[in-house]
Amino acid sequence: MRRLGRLIVTGLGTGSLPGAPGTYGSAGAVAVFLLVAWGAGGKQVCVTGTMLALAAAATAGCILLGRFMEEAFGRKDPRQCTLDEWAGQAVALCLLPLGDGWASRLLAAGAAFAAFRVFDIAKPPPVRQLEKLPRGWGVVADDLMAGLYANLAARLVLMLAG
Repeated sequence: MRRLGRLIVTGLGTGSLPGAPGTYGSAGAVAVFLLVAWGAGGKQVCVTGTMLALAAAATAGCILLGRFMEEAFGRKDPRQCTLDEWAGQAVALCLLPLGDGWASRLLAAGAAFAAFRVFDIAKPPPVRQLEKLPRGWGVVADDLMAGLYANLAARLVLMLAG
């Protein structure tokens, strides 16, 4: 059970990769977005539905496994736990205009990815304050807010580019 819990909180192992685990976790969610956009032929309802389901599942995982995360890694919101990045990045990817063709979908994914990483690292208010919530709530709430900011920023970029 500990192994399964560890696999989940590390975002399917993305948190175990060397260097920048948060970036790898975010990239995992972007990969799901692109796979679903390809498999669904760019159908907005399928892509957004999947991103909402991913955000909800990752959020629930963070909340339910918050105590486990702290005990397994010896601190609150450890670097190795990237399930929160999966949740926040999925929010950043929700309801983005997909356009026609892969160039527009890659632009949407890239804009959301870059914006999420900026907001997740910079932590503008109230992102940083949300980290103070207890256990798994504090682990994931800041990423969800960063994801919301990133979604708005990506929409602006896509509007200006379009």
